Amino acid sequence: MRRLLCATALSGALFVLGACSADKAAETGAGATPATSAPAPGTSGVPTPPGSSPAGGDVALKGNTKAICAQAARTGAEAAQKFAQDLKLLIEAETAQDPSAVAKAKAKTDRDVQNYSSALGDMAKLASEPELKMALTAMGKQVSTLQGDVRKLDAQKLAGLQETLATACGTA
Repeated sequence: MRRLLCATALSGALFVLGACSADKAAETGAGATPATSAPAPGTSGVPTPPGSSPAGGDVALKGNTKAICAQAARTGAEAAQKFAQDLKLLIEAETAQDPSAVAKAKAKTDRDVQNYSSALGDMAKLASEPELKMALTAMGKQVSTLQGDVRKLDAQKLAGLQETLATACGTA
């Protein structure tokens, strides 16, 4: 029961973090186009315009603080939802004492954590403003310390990093 309460509190904190960053981007008009899926490792997660390559999209985004901030907000909101779902899936698998389901849940969580960390790192590489680059890099490192286990997430520390990102984006 205690584990379920902790999971509920953590997933709520994650959802609020993602929702707050998405709301701030929407207030500035930067978050008008929602992303449809999490970015693959090694990509910024920024939608690529038709007829162009992903690398070309990244080049066009390079130094575009407004677009990078909007993408960070969308990616953060999506990651919060996925992390909450992953946590629920993992708890259900462990409660059912199904080793196969636990392994699948852990693999999915690991993939989702890695995707989010990679997306943050890729966005940091595209950022030209030092504050934004630093905030995205710090968030990526914090997420990567989870090593695929969303139960290790320090919601308070991530909230502080999210605030730093909001400040760097001018949405705080």
